[in-house]
Amino acid sequence: MAKTKVTENVYYLRTLIANVIFVSSNDRKDWVLVDAGVGDASSAILRTARKWFNTKPKAILLTHGHFDHIGALKKLVEIWDVPVYSHPLEMPYLTGRKNYSPPDPSVGKGLMSLLSPLYPRKSIDLGNKGKPLPEDGSVPFLEDFQWIHTPGHTHGHVSFYRKTDKVLIAGDAFTTVKQESFFAVASQATKVHGPPAYFTTDWIQAENSVRKLCALEPETVITGHGKPMYGEKLQSELEEMKTHFRTEVVPKHGKYVNS
Repeated sequence: MAKTKVTENVYYLRTLIANVIFVSSNDRKDWVLVDAGVGDASSAILRTARKWFNTKPKAILLTHGHFDHIGALKKLVEIWDVPVYSHPLEMPYLTGRKNYSPPDPSVGKGLMSLLSPLYPRKSIDLGNKGKPLPEDGSVPFLEDFQWIHTPGHTHGHVSFYRKTDKVLIAGDAFTTVKQESFFAVASQATKVHGPPAYFTTDWIQAENSVRKLCALEPETVITGHGKPMYGEKLQSELEEMKTHFRTEVVPKHGKYVNS
């Protein structure tokens, strides 16, 4: 898939089931990569980077460290020799100290959920390339963005927001495709959904994170899974999801469903 423009200075590339996002500075001299795709997506990412920027990024930013967001990470770091920024709570999974909790295949009612026990959850070790995001909420090399802690899907999940034009890089705090369904993923049917259920371990925090992002009233969103969404349709579906989160998004039963 070719790199697709989301909005000014923001582009995305779909790697099988997950998106990677390219974000440039206003003068287009610097850029960063957000997430690193699923599987060995390094060739496609490198090819796209050479075509559009002809230089390596200043850094890689991670929304979180699940397998479908770090697939090409170690190879890209080796080639580009750049730092990787994430929330401090995500660092144990990026420094080989802790593995993610097992997924819950009983939630989500779809083939992608049923297959989730097969998905990798072992941590990787970035060594000294892993860096914590700044405590003040600023985003390295992107002065017009801020990072927002949006836990629930993982403890250290973050989203990135540009206030000037209300652009949101949501990661998996919510998605724009029903990620639990193979058919929805294959067709990329666009609709706001909650975080991928099979890997979400704290639904109370997930709901709070959705409410936090809804309060921003984003005009443009690109998530970790699915196509970009915009304007009135986006805000209407976000509001609907927020309103019915506990009854329609949170699974009725499951190992991580909060009592």
